[in-house]
Amino acid sequence: MEREQQRKMIILMVNMFIAIGSFGIIIPILPAYLLSIGQAGTAAGLMIAIFAGAQFVMSPIAGRWTDRYGRRIMIIVGLSILAISMFVFYFSDSIAVLYLSRIIGGIGAALLVPAIFAYVADITTLEQRAKGNSYISASMSLGIVVGPGIGGFLADYGLKVPLLVSAIVGVFAVIFSAVMLEESMDKGTVTVSDDKPTPMAKEIAQSFSKPYFIPLFIALVMSFGLMAYESVLGLFVDNQFGASPKDIAIMVTSTGIISVIIQLLAVDWIVRRFGELAVLSIFLCVAALGFLVSIFAPSYVLFFIITMIIFLSTSILRPVLTTLVSKLAGNEQGFAMGMNNAYMSIGNVLGPLFAGLLYDVHISLPFLLGFIVLTVTTLVSVLWKGQRKLKVQQSQ
Repeated sequence: MEREQQRKMIILMVNMFIAIGSFGIIIPILPAYLLSIGQAGTAAGLMIAIFAGAQFVMSPIAGRWTDRYGRRIMIIVGLSILAISMFVFYFSDSIAVLYLSRIIGGIGAALLVPAIFAYVADITTLEQRAKGNSYISASMSLGIVVGPGIGGFLADYGLKVPLLVSAIVGVFAVIFSAVMLEESMDKGTVTVSDDKPTPMAKEIAQSFSKPYFIPLFIALVMSFGLMAYESVLGLFVDNQFGASPKDIAIMVTSTGIISVIIQLLAVDWIVRRFGELAVLSIFLCVAALGFLVSIFAPSYVLFFIITMIIFLSTSILRPVLTTLVSKLAGNEQGFAMGMNNAYMSIGNVLGPLFAGLLYDVHISLPFLLGFIVLTVTTLVSVLWKGQRKLKVQQSQ
């Protein structure tokens, strides 16, 4: 990448890291904080679901706005709304207001994420797209790893201190982006329209006929499986192997670090070596087998290794799917990235919900469900790959 291109990528990565890290920073304090206001597990689950639900509802609209008004303004507005959500969280002790803060945060994330990925599409060639998206995905993974660690450290100075720090960092991110980030779209392309926004249901329905629908569907299933796995991971290893909170923290942190390394150093090479479609089918299959084998792991160490393989697979799949959507989207990058965010949000809502219900029936059922849905999705991917090759041959 050229120096100017690298500078812009660094700004985008910093923004994504701050956005994801600012949410992760509250994870260590959430149980104690909810307990301090008379709430417990139900509230914790709802806060995750509400955030993802708001993101889902807003993402298609945000994608359209990204194409209409430009990437830069949507990034700045998204960061601003995320910062506001953390201030609301910090200054409130009411569970209703906390739910409101999560709605605000979900809207901010919906505005920010599609705009960042659309910006990457603007400043990269088709050959560079996978590398650019893998860098952004790496910054997301790093935020997931570093955020909780910072939150746990800051909590020693007061239960609400991580919330305040997160909000203040968000404000600095807004100022940083406003000063440093330039618009990536051509001036003639950005158009402000007075058209009424298309209803979300219609936006979703429109995506069914898009050439990138299959990657969107796979993104939904991958998010569903990964969130289902993550939501019961701690409970499972505690029940099966007597794992301590420290053991669980080591597992989550290690898998996150591996994801960052893979996304920064390996994804681009893997895609150039095998192609997006082949990589998609291969690592969907690996993830599916990981879900199945994890049920039979006889020890914490073996379960740890299997979990590492599953997270490694999804860390490769995430930027590859985003790249496929981007390459097939043409001039509607904002809408496509908005839909990508929306489909992943559906998986983020449904995954923990189904996993929790099935876990109460039998602790192995969430993993079995993940294996089934990912196996079916692998078959869909293979069939879609064949259709794409056939179309290419027919066009030649």
